[in-house]
Amino acid sequence: MLEEQDGVRASVEDGVATVELCRPPNNFFDLAMIQRIADLYAHLASDTDARVIVLCAQGKHFCAGADFSGDRGTGGGPQELYAEAIRLFEAPLPVVAAVQGAAIGGGLGLACSADFRIAGPDARFSANFAQLGFHHGFALTATLPRIVGQQHALDLLYTGRRIHADEAGAIGLCDAVATTTDAARDEARALATQIATSAPLAVRSIRATMRADLLADVRRAVDREAGEQTQLQTTKDWAEGIRASMERRPPVFRGE
Repeated sequence: MLEEQDGVRASVEDGVATVELCRPPNNFFDLAMIQRIADLYAHLASDTDARVIVLCAQGKHFCAGADFSGDRGTGGGPQELYAEAIRLFEAPLPVVAAVQGAAIGGGLGLACSADFRIAGPDARFSANFAQLGFHHGFALTATLPRIVGQQHALDLLYTGRRIHADEAGAIGLCDAVATTTDAARDEARALATQIATSAPLAVRSIRATMRADLLADVRRAVDREAGEQTQLQTTKDWAEGIRASMERRPPVFRGE
């Protein structure tokens, strides 16, 4: 077991590493948490016998993204955050995400950085950025169309609507929907265990080949996303979106 630090801990058993977010119930991330995940991915690949990673979370929700209430944000600007996010995509080990509850905003981006997503029946997904007066981030420009197709991606990004596990499964956003929340982690581990029986050097090589174009697109995407986010954070619509979210009411946007 690798000790908890910055809201993340890890362990390795039988070639399968578990990287667990430990900020329940919402598991909001910040710069330090994403950096810690990236550090763990690198450590697990180089200094342990791990062959596959299961990314999971404690509590009710997988990850509700960044916490913008009270001006806490991420503890850094978009550029700093996405520099660490790129490291997740660069890591050599396959990742299977077990998603329960909400994967919202940047939390959806984190889930989409994985190779596979196994959802619990209570899982729900939302790229809610436009409902906050914001531009999407965490490389969703590159990942979401690859996973669900361009039209489904546009639907999710333009509307910011929330979809539940069954619809997510139907459009390919998750690879399987488990019968119970606990079973989602079990099924993610079962898939990881199956991958771990393959030749580890071959799996790393195959993954690097299959994700080479994705990695290049991720680098380009986060540069554009960070710039758009920085610009939109100066608008009245952004302030209204955050205020409406905190007040749990529909936002009233004026294009200002």
